[in-house]
Formats: sequence, C-alpha cells, structure tokens
Amino acid sequence: MHQQLDLRVDQAAPGALWRVSNHPVDVYLNRLGSGSRRGQSQALDTMARLFSNGCRDSKSLDWASLSYSQTIALRRVLAERYAPNTTKRMLAALRGILKECWRLGLVSREQYTRTADVGAVKGELPTRGRALTGEELRCLFEVCEHDSSPAGVRDAAILGLLYGLGLRRSELIGLNVEDHSPEGDKVFIRGKGQAIRFGYLTEETGGLLSRWLRLRGLIPGPMFLPLTKSGHLVPQRLTTESIAQILKKRAAQAAVRPFSCHDLRRSFITHLLEAGVDIALVQRIAGHRQVSTTVLYDLRGEEAKVKAMELLRVPIG
Repeated sequence: MHQQLDLRVDQAAPGALWRVSNHPVDVYLNRLGSGSRRGQSQALDTMARLFSNGCRDSKSLDWASLSYSQTIALRRVLAERYAPNTTKRMLAALRGILKECWRLGLVSREQYTRTADVGAVKGELPTRGRALTGEELRCLFEVCEHDSSPAGVRDAAILGLLYGLGLRRSELIGLNVEDHSPEGDKVFIRGKGQAIRFGYLTEETGGLLSRWLRLRGLIPGPMFLPLTKSGHLVPQRLTTESIAQILKKRAAQAAVRPFSCHDLRRSFITHLLEAGVDIALVQRIAGHRQVSTTVLYDLRGEEAKVKAMELLRVPIG
C-alpha cells in the first residue's frame, strides 16, 4: 500500500489569497452544502432564462431589479411546468438569492420582503426511491466480506456509514480521517447548509470503519480513497460518480435491485421509525432542519398503520 504518500488534499497553501465574489449568485451558492450547489445553480439558470425570455443566465440577470409582480408571475409559471417538489426547491433558490441581494445592500429590506413573498406551493409528490430490506443489506455486506481485496474492506465501510449513519452522499465524500473520534465511537459530519452534527457508530458500523482505517492508515486526509486495480491507494477524494459505481457493482454482485445512496438514507430513517424511535429524534439524527422533511423519508407501509392501531384499546366495557 502507498502509505508513504501524502494523502492530505484540498488544503490551501499557507498564506493563499482567496478570491471573494460579491455577486449574489456566488454568495448564495457558497452558503450551500456541496451536494446542493449544482442543483440550485441549475435552478437559478432556469429561472433567469424565464425572467429574460431566454436572454440571460443566473450570472447576467439583475436579480436586484426584480419586482413583486415578476416573482409572482414566475411562481405561476413554475407551478404550471414543474412538479410541486421541484417548484418548491426552485422558489427556495429564488428566496435565497433575493435575501443575498438584501444582505449585500443591493435592495432595501422592504423590497426584499415584498419580492420574496411568493407564497407556498401546495401538493407533494410521493417520495421517490425505496427502503432496502434487511435481507438485501445482509447480502450486500456479505459480498464485501467475500471480497478479500482492499476494495471489499473499503466498500463495506462505505455501505456501513451510508446505512448505519444515514449519511448523504456529499457528507460521506466530505469525511476526513480526522473526523473519526479518538475513541472510535462517532464521526463529525458536515451537513447541508454548513450544519454540523455527530454521527454515533454502532458496534458493527464502527468495526467496519476501523477495519478500513487500519488498511488505509491514519494519515490525515479523505477518509475514503480510490483504489487501483492492484489495490494501491490513490491520494484523492472519491467522487459522486465513483460512489454510484461502487453501489451499482455491489448491488449486481449481491443480486439486489439497484439502489442509490439516498435509498440507504431512506432505509436508515424508515428502520429507525420501525424500531419505535421518536420522529423528532430521528430528525436530529438525520440532520433534517424540520420534522416535515423526515416524514417524507418514512416508507413504512400500511402494515405499520395496522400495528399502530393494535396498540389502541377502546374502553367499551
């Protein structure tokens, strides 16, 4: 293994100068987590084209000049063209950039409040994705266990953290070795919107991670690294595409129906709720800002309703 390599990446050189942009689009996107920037950047471009009849993108549109009548008209167009969840996400981007215009002194508080007051969008699409069964998860960990290469150890740890902590893909990719506590019982997670939380490791998940770190070494840097075909470490951070390929490969080997990182997060939340954990606590564990978001991840079916009603006793005699 190439343990002598310097695995520390993404570090600015001492004294490096940061280029700071005062453009409201850049300021808004810089406030978001890495997993949200691309989607919200695309949303801003889409809205800019709608505002300008296709003549402007998000960087060339003068967001500070928008009027209340324009933002209300945009809301109507978005609601007609897109699904409710997509419209809500795009309007969140609109409100976000209008707020940055106010923070940057480009508009008054009154103008920001007026133009951002577009109202909520009703309706909700069924949650996409699925929750994996216990048998499917067992098969996935089993194929990793039978893989004697370093990739088998790494992929088992990746699956363990995605399911065992309910991590978002961006949170997994952003983990560093130094985020693992010295006691080995928790990891430090950087969530959406710069939110931070601790993820507490079960005995099983902690064992999978410790096994990988013994193989990887404790040199500071990305927790999970690419591997060459011969099993050598590559000193760089895994990408979203490489994580997707790892899951695809292991699903095929385990004869498990294809699933995504977010499906493992859905499984984590659903299984905690099935175990009787209070939804407000699950919200905090998952790093959701609101319980209403956690509810969307609850994939318990009608059987859960039946079991719940069995707990009720009507005092008729």
